[in-house]
Parts: sequence; structure tokens; C-alpha cells
Amino acid sequence: MLIWGLLAGLVGGLLAFGFAAAFGEPSVDRAIAIEEAGAPAHSDGHSHAEPAAEEEEGFTRAFQSTVGLGIGAVVFGLGLGGLFGLAFAFAYGRIGTRTPGSTALAVAGIGYVAVVLVPFLTYPANPPAVGSADTIGDRTALFFAMIGISVVLVIAGTVLARSLTPRLGGFTATAVSVLGYVVVVTAVAKLLPSFQEVPAGFPGDLIWDFRVASLGTSAVLWATIGITFATLMTRSLRRTT
Repeated sequence: MLIWGLLAGLVGGLLAFGFAAAFGEPSVDRAIAIEEAGAPAHSDGHSHAEPAAEEEEGFTRAFQSTVGLGIGAVVFGLGLGGLFGLAFAFAYGRIGTRTPGSTALAVAGIGYVAVVLVPFLTYPANPPAVGSADTIGDRTALFFAMIGISVVLVIAGTVLARSLTPRLGGFTATAVSVLGYVVVVTAVAKLLPSFQEVPAGFPGDLIWDFRVASLGTSAVLWATIGITFATLMTRSLRRTT
């Protein structure tokens, strides 16, 4: 399962790279152009763009947006694929699905919601030139904390659904656990600090395009891993039979 997860992650990383390059990089280029031009950069009212002569980049922007992006997407895909294989081993036979393929797709869907969508709705991704350098550490820590909380709540919801199924039935138990997850995770998101650091006058369509591309890239990655893993599992069972 770990090897299949790595293979699925490799395929997912390659497709995610293609999607990010096509739909995400144009927004990044626009944001970088705004930052370098000294346009509104941060909510503290000061431009953080530095003259090009003072910048020492280890890699050119062209390298970052092609080779660098591809390597990052593939490495991240491999890591996520390996974790997906382990998550499948934990979930198989425990979440009410009947076949390995349906379990893999369910894990992909639940994982996308818990690991990507919910943390994103709490702390959405921002393009370059948005966000203060003084708060980046706090924002990063809170974002990962939200991922951890969301994953723990999903596991707790799964355990709750299994314990309620004998008394309430599968559908009702699942509905109760999902409702509980939504209520608790919403309360947690409301209690966590928020950061409103989009500078005045910054193009709203640029932020929208960047965030949609970010969600889309993650969706491509998770969907590809789920579908590829489900296919490998199904074919393996057929060969065994």
C-alpha cells in the first residue's frame, strides 16, 4: 500500500504541476510585478519591495516557475501519496465503504476537506505582496495547527460514527458525526486569530484567481492520488482472484 501510495503521489504531483503552471503561475507573476513596482504591498502601509540591485536570488524566477515548481510538486506528491497509503490502511473496513476502490476515493475526499479545504477557509492562501512579514510565522503555525485540529476531528468523527451505527444505523450515525465535525471545526476557526492583511487597492480578481488556482491544484493532486490508488487496488484484487 505504501508503494502504491508513492506511485499515486508521483502521478498526482506531475498533474498538479501541470495545473499549477497553467493556472497558478500567471497570478504569481502578476503579484510579483505589483510588488516589484512598489504598488501597495502590505497592510502596514509600507512597501516591502527592494531594489533589484539589492536582491540576491539563488534561483531565477524562470527556474522557480518551471523546474523548481515541478520538483516541489513531485516531492510533495510523493510524500502525500505515502501518507495516503497509510491512511487507507487505517480506514479500510472502518468507514463503512464496501470495496477498496470506494474506500480510496472516500479517503481522498475526506482528506481534501480536512487537510485542504477547511484550513484554507480559515487561513486562505495569498499571492506574493499580500501579508506582513512580521506575522508570517504566526500565520504559518496557526495554519498547520488548523490542519492538525481538523484531522483529529475527522478521526474522532469516524470513531463516533462507528460507535453510533449499531443504534442509529449507518446513515444517521454518519450524519451526526459530520454535523458534529462541522460545528466543532467552525467554533475552533472562529476562536483562532484572523489576519486581514490584504492592502487597500490590491486587485481583488488577482487574489480570487490565485486562491482558486491554489484550491484547484490541491484538488487535482488529491483526486489523482485517490483515483490512481483505487485503480491499483482494484487491479491487484482482480489478479489475486
